[in-house]
Amino acid sequence: MSCCAAASRKPRSSRARACTGPSCTRTAPRSSSSASSSPWLGLTVGDGTQLSAHGSLGYAAMAAADVAQVLGLMQRFTTLRESVAYFDVELDGALALVLREEIRCDDTHEYLMGHFAAGLLRLLETVTGQDLRSCARVQWPFAAPAWADAYLAHCPQSTFGAERLRIELPVALLGCPSLAPDPDAHRLAVRDCERQLTEAQGGSVGARVRRRLLAASGAYPTLAEMAALEHIGERTLMRHLRDEGLSYQGLLDRVREELACWLLVHTGLSVEAVAERLGYQDTSNFSRTFRRWLGVTPRAFRESAGAP
Repeated sequence: MSCCAAASRKPRSSRARACTGPSCTRTAPRSSSSASSSPWLGLTVGDGTQLSAHGSLGYAAMAAADVAQVLGLMQRFTTLRESVAYFDVELDGALALVLREEIRCDDTHEYLMGHFAAGLLRLLETVTGQDLRSCARVQWPFAAPAWADAYLAHCPQSTFGAERLRIELPVALLGCPSLAPDPDAHRLAVRDCERQLTEAQGGSVGARVRRRLLAASGAYPTLAEMAALEHIGERTLMRHLRDEGLSYQGLLDRVREELACWLLVHTGLSVEAVAERLGYQDTSNFSRTFRRWLGVTPRAFRESAGAP
C-alpha cells in the first residue's frame, strides 16, 4: 500500500530543522524568469538531482530505516550542505515542510523555490519508491506565473501566493520504510557525516586544499605542487585526502565546476574563454567534462539560465 494512502498514528507535536538538500546556489541563473526556453528551470534541475549528489548524507538517507529517520539525518547534518534556506519539519497533527529563507534574492527566487521543492521530493521519492508529487500539497511563495501549468504538471495540488514555500505530506509518510534499509551501511555513512561535520567545524587537509584551489584563479597547482604547499609528500597528501573520502582530482573538478557555472551565468565570456580560464587547453574536452558534471553542454546551460 502507498504510504500516501496508508493510515498512521498521529505523531507528537515537534519541530525540526532540516537542510534543503542539494547545493543549488552555484547553478542558480541570474534571473530564472528570463530563461526563454524553460522559466521553470528550478523544477527541472531539482527533479534531476540524484541521491549521490548529497554525498554521505544521501547514502545515509538511502540506507535509513524510514522517512522519520531521514528527516532526523537532515536535522542533524544540515550544516554539511551549503544552503540559503532551511526546511522546518513541522509535526503538529500533520507533516509539513516549511522553507525558512535566510537570504533572499529576488532575481533567482522562483528558481530556488522550484529547486528546493523538487529536489526534496525527489530525495524522498528515491528513498521510499513512492509517488509523492501526486499527494503533496505545495504552496508556492509567488503569484501564479504565466507558466503555472508547469508547476501543476509537476505537483497537481499546487497553489500560489503563499507567504512561504510549504509542502504538506501525509503523516503516514513518517513510517514509510526505505527501499534499501541497511543498518551497517547506514552506520558507516552516518559516521562519515559526523567526521565531515567535525572537519568542517575545525578544518582539515581537504578544506585547506579546496581553499588553495579556489584562490588559484585558474592556474591550478599540480598534485606535487599542492603537496609542497602543504609541506608534505605527494603520497601523504593523497593518503590524507583518501582518509577524508576525497581525491585531489575530485576537489579540482568541483572547484572548476562551480567557477564554470558562475562564469557562464554572470559574464559574457565565450565558452572557449571560460575553458581557458579554468585551465583547459582543449575546449571540446571542457565541454565533455561539463556535460559529465551537469548533463548539459556549457552553451545549453548558459541558454537555459537566460545568461548573456
